[in-house]
Amino acid sequence: MRDLDLLTLRLFVAVCDSRNIARVAEQEAIVGSAISKRLAQLESTVGTPLLVRRRRGVAPTPAGETLLEHARTMLASAGQIERDMAAYATGIRGHVRMLVTASVMAESLADDVAAFLQNPAHRDIQISMEERVSPEVVRGIHEGSASIGICWDAADLQGLQTRPYRSDHLAIVAHASHPVAQLPSVRFTDVLEHEFVSMPALSAVQVLLARAAAVEGKTLAHRVLVSNFDAALRVVRANLAISVVPREVAEPFAATADVRVVPLSDAWAQRRFAICFRSAEALAPAAQLLVEHLLGAGRP
Repeated sequence: MRDLDLLTLRLFVAVCDSRNIARVAEQEAIVGSAISKRLAQLESTVGTPLLVRRRRGVAPTPAGETLLEHARTMLASAGQIERDMAAYATGIRGHVRMLVTASVMAESLADDVAAFLQNPAHRDIQISMEERVSPEVVRGIHEGSASIGICWDAADLQGLQTRPYRSDHLAIVAHASHPVAQLPSVRFTDVLEHEFVSMPALSAVQVLLARAAAVEGKTLAHRVLVSNFDAALRVVRANLAISVVPREVAEPFAATADVRVVPLSDAWAQRRFAICFRSAEALAPAAQLLVEHLLGAGRP
């Protein structure tokens, strides 16, 4: 197959999105016949029809849908290349992309990254962090959408190189008037009778809790579903339910709110996080520096 033309792919995506060649021609200030010619050449290149002409426009064929997915990925990568090169042109000599879980983002990572960037030797390095659940962190590193991931080390990290980062300790957070708040510590099975504030089903904490409840032959009683720890803590403060939150996240909140943090005594309540990447040798120099810094920050 001959090299695919990015401009043609961009026009193909635009036509698929708008379902109308004339509309794209107007938006791009290109005559419609030129777009049609490019699309015909694209179909010739891939050797199969990509669009079906209809009375009021066009629609992608099954092959067109497949190409559309690949085209979006290629255009996104091309855009990232452009942004990276622009970063070098403006003096930024490194851009490190990270995928991290909510627990890592809510706890110490921001401070660790801030300390790294405050080093004058790192003034030309840019870091972007995107929050994902653990399976998506792993998938993103495998697919190359980021160079570094940090997630719970119980995730399926096969095929990736890993380094230990930090750990946290899960605890029950309850309103001060709640019966659980009066306990010095508690086993998870002993609080399953109460209603919970829950996180999304694929989050590391929620997966762990569902598994622990299943071992006891029980299920969690969900009263409220939220998307992050901050929202969960606010629901607890309103005395609507209890929640399981990393102690490192909950304690600063509890210092100024009428809630209590009760440690979980279960062995699985202490979690470890791992830094993961495809290959240490393939990491860019800026990414290698960041990994080394995070390893040092995570040591006791």
